[in-house]
Amino acid sequence: MYDTIVGSMTIPITIDGKTEELSVGQANNLSTHGNPEIRKEVFDRLEEAWSEKEELFAKTLNHLAGFRLHVYEKRGWDDFLKEPLEYNRMQKSTLQAMWNAISKHKKPFVDYLNKKAHLLGKDKLDWYDLNAPLSNDDETLSFQEGAQFILKHFHSFSPKMAQFAEKAFEEAWIEAEDRPGKRPGGFCTSFPLSGQSRIFMTYNGSMSNVATLAHELGHAFHSYTLQSMHPLNRNYAMNVAETASTFAESIVSDASVNEAKTAEQRKSLLEAKLQRSVAMFMNIHARFLFESRFYEERKQGIVPASRLNELMVEAQREAYAGAINEVHPRFWASKLHFYITDVPFYNFPYTFGYLFSLSIYAKAREEGASYEEKYMALLRDTAIMPVEELVMKHLGEDITEESFWEKGIQLCIKDVEAFIELAN
Repeated sequence: MYDTIVGSMTIPITIDGKTEELSVGQANNLSTHGNPEIRKEVFDRLEEAWSEKEELFAKTLNHLAGFRLHVYEKRGWDDFLKEPLEYNRMQKSTLQAMWNAISKHKKPFVDYLNKKAHLLGKDKLDWYDLNAPLSNDDETLSFQEGAQFILKHFHSFSPKMAQFAEKAFEEAWIEAEDRPGKRPGGFCTSFPLSGQSRIFMTYNGSMSNVATLAHELGHAFHSYTLQSMHPLNRNYAMNVAETASTFAESIVSDASVNEAKTAEQRKSLLEAKLQRSVAMFMNIHARFLFESRFYEERKQGIVPASRLNELMVEAQREAYAGAINEVHPRFWASKLHFYITDVPFYNFPYTFGYLFSLSIYAKAREEGASYEEKYMALLRDTAIMPVEELVMKHLGEDITEESFWEKGIQLCIKDVEAFIELAN
């Protein structure tokens, strides 16, 4: 239902006096446009488009949640987090420890957002400024150049991962053309019989797009490492599914910062890394808060679109700790993740995978290419044990403790400090 609605939507955008009808995916790519007026227009046109269809989206979301809640009632479950936690093979204490650690360390990321607002000449950022570029000095790479950049830096961590990515490029497993009619976002899907994967995204040459491409290749590599396992032992949960992808993305993001040609580029690329941290610690947190409160209210009956807008605004204000002026009330309508039928709460696993992968990445940086076999052994175990056991076995850490999550957060805070120093 969601894909049908979004696939039929067109967004009229006027640039340099010329109006074009764009797909939602193409319009979303303009959120990084250097002209604030264009970013504002894109945001407003998209918000209008979501508003026009909000009753359809609200009905879809209510039916999906209502079905789940009825199933839970029949099973005697009173906690709507029971299914997503079981699906992700994790304890509730692990989830609480992660969000508690993040909630305690929001201030540095608020400082970053305020510094960015200052650099853009504003008192506070609006939603459409979150991905705004800080300079026109940003490097763009053709698809081939982006591919070479990824292969070069994958090789320094794992020759096998680089060889696998090269095969994906050579055999055209990636559909990345920037054209009308494509839905937003990116994904990877695997075919176990052929041992192949396919990647979907809209590539426009930014370093952010290169990182997204690396992210999806990480997913494909994860599936590749599991080919030696019995088919029943290949079905890994979503929280660890985001581990290999985020690990691959971290390699490319760090490399882009280290290879920056100017201080301005370095600042801009550091800021791109921080956008990712903000997405994980604030945007994903807002999604989790919204969905938790929506499910609570859905128990009493249908939640109208107007109330969904209110719940989203409340969640965004809380998750961003008041750092955003104009927020995105219909984000619940715009985000595919709320409509995925087989995976409830398609949000917190991203943050889990992000922080978990940072711990793995820190180990990989210490040990270099020799870490490859340990990394692949960890990936093979992702489908056969709860995450608490997985992390204890491979990292020797207790993830039900906030201290584990704080280590990863501190790495991101160092990026904030480096960015603010450069900005000053």
